[in-house]
Amino acid sequence: MRQFGTIAANAFMELVRQPVFLLLMSSSTAFLVFLATVPYFGFGEDQKLVKDSALAVIMLSGLFGAVLTAASSVAREIRSGTVLAVLAKPVSRLLFLLAKYAGVAAALTLLTLVNMLAALLASRMAYDAYGSTDLVATAIFYGAMVLGYAIAGFTNYFLRRQFVADAVFSLVVMEALAFVAINFIDNAGQLQVFGKGVDWRLVPATMLILFALWIIASLAVLCSTRLEMIPTLAICSALFLLGLMSDYLFGRLAEKGMWWASLLYTAVPNWQLFWLADALETGKTIPWSYVGKAVGYLAGYLGAALAMALVLFEDRELT
Repeated sequence: MRQFGTIAANAFMELVRQPVFLLLMSSSTAFLVFLATVPYFGFGEDQKLVKDSALAVIMLSGLFGAVLTAASSVAREIRSGTVLAVLAKPVSRLLFLLAKYAGVAAALTLLTLVNMLAALLASRMAYDAYGSTDLVATAIFYGAMVLGYAIAGFTNYFLRRQFVADAVFSLVVMEALAFVAINFIDNAGQLQVFGKGVDWRLVPATMLILFALWIIASLAVLCSTRLEMIPTLAICSALFLLGLMSDYLFGRLAEKGMWWASLLYTAVPNWQLFWLADALETGKTIPWSYVGKAVGYLAGYLGAALAMALVLFEDRELT
C-alpha cells in the first residue's frame, strides 16, 4: 500500500508540474467567470445560458485534461523507459497502473473542483437584460488569480521552488478565498448572506461531470498503454462524440433486439447519463439518489476499462 501511495502521489505532482495543466486551469476558470460578464440578450434565459456554458467548459477542459495527463503519466514513462526502474522494484504492473490512474484522477478532481468554484461564482454573477456586470466580483476574482501567480513568482525567485506547481496550488487557494469573499458581498460591495444568488444545484451537476471525466481518464490510460498522445486524443474524442449520440445510434436499435446494437450500447459510455444541464431549469433539481446510482455505473465502467488496460499493459514490451 505504501508503494501505491508513493507512485500515485508522484504521478499527481508530475502532472501539476506540467505547464499545460496550469494553462488549462487558468484559462478555464478565467473563461468561466468571463461568461458571466457579457450580455446575452437571451430573452430571459441569460442565466441559464451561463450555467449551460459553464458546464460545457468544465466538460471540455476535463476531456483535454484527462487525455493530456494520462498520456503524460503513462505513455511518456513507457517511451522514456523510466517505467522499468519502477517495475524493477517489488511493484507489480497492476499496482503501477492503478497508482498512475489514481494520480490522474486526483489531478482531474483538482481541476474540476476549481472549475466548479468558478462556475458557482458565474451563476451568482449572471444577470439578465435588466442587470449589469458585477464589476466588484470580477475585479476580486481576477485580482486573486494575478496574486496567485505573483506568489508563485515570489517563491520561485527567492526560494528556488518550482514555479508551475506553486502557481497551481496558489491559484487553488486564492480562487477559493476569492469565492468566499465574493459571496459575502453583493454587486454594490455591501455585505450579504453568504451564497445569496449562487445556484448550488451546479454541485451535483459538476459531480456527475467529474464521474464522466474519471471514465474518460480510464479510457485515456487504456489507450496510453499502447499509443502516444495524439492517437489517444483522437480515440477519446471519437468515443466522446459516439457516447453523446449513443441513445440515437445504438439505444433505439438495442430496444428492437439487435444484438450488435446492444453490445455497442453497453460498450460505449453514455455521456448523457452524466450531462443533466436541462435539470437546472427553474424549479428542477438533481436528486442525490441519482448521483448515487451514477456511482454504480462509474464503478462498473472503471473496472472494465482498467482491466482491459492491464491486459494490454501486461503484454507490452518495455525494453
